[in-house]
Amino acid sequence: MITVYSPATIGNISVGFDTLGLAISPIDNSYFGDIVIIKKCKTFKLKNIGKFSKKLPKILEKNVVWKCWKYFCKKINKKVPMSIILKKNMPIGSGLGSSACSISASLFAMNEFCKNPLSKNELLILMGKLEGKISGNIHFDNVAPCFLGGLQIILQKNNIISQSIPFFQNWIWVIAWPGTKISTLQSRKILPKKYNKQTCIDHSRNLAGFIHASYSMQENLAIKFLKDKIAEPYRIKIIPKFLKTKKIIKKIGAIGFGISGSGPTIFSICNSIKIAKNVSIWLSKNYLKNKKGFVKICKVNNTGTIKIR
Repeated sequence: MITVYSPATIGNISVGFDTLGLAISPIDNSYFGDIVIIKKCKTFKLKNIGKFSKKLPKILEKNVVWKCWKYFCKKINKKVPMSIILKKNMPIGSGLGSSACSISASLFAMNEFCKNPLSKNELLILMGKLEGKISGNIHFDNVAPCFLGGLQIILQKNNIISQSIPFFQNWIWVIAWPGTKISTLQSRKILPKKYNKQTCIDHSRNLAGFIHASYSMQENLAIKFLKDKIAEPYRIKIIPKFLKTKKIIKKIGAIGFGISGSGPTIFSICNSIKIAKNVSIWLSKNYLKNKKGFVKICKVNNTGTIKIR
């Protein structure tokens, strides 16, 4: 039996649309992501359990784990029977890399189960392809950090998919999911097909500045460049009271604030646990829309997808 855990992620991190992604875990070291268990079996079997399992497709062929199995077997040219349990602990359409969690955990576990026929890079490329079938196009800003951990910059150049970059160890990430859903496909459709020259210049300057500040460990400079010129101006239309919330959270003391992936989850960056707790309290009272929603105080997850048993 093999048990694998994949962590939640924050895609884009404001300044890096489809280019930056971060793996996160709660500061109490609890599991915040999906878990996949694989056992030997004479046929293929799939069972969905977990808090958000009822939101998964009822038809087997539409389940992302089945798709992972299908494409994995095709890749290794062998149909391998197995019994899979998916513990779906991540909300779907939350902006926390829910599909990436399931994909990364499933493919990693299948590869381990079959004695690792695929390399890390081959697995990552396959993860990106499967993510693309869900969101409409191939992008790695969730699957790369989910699989590899840390802060990843997506390169997709000469078969090099991503590279890890330094991050600020003192940053505390407070994430808040209101309990509602926004599909990645829907969130991408509202973005313009073309951007003006000045927007492109500003975006390039901010991303380059953030990467430079990260490598040179200039925290204040990194925060100044943490601005979203590509997605946030358009996605705030589908996230109620975003600008008001941003203003209040920064007044409480957060040094950064943005949309996690496609939303509706938002993230706040704090440089002290006291501020993080105050931000968490305010968001719990004012941002959540129902009892399903949650707020979590997180740190960077450095390990990514791992075998836990």
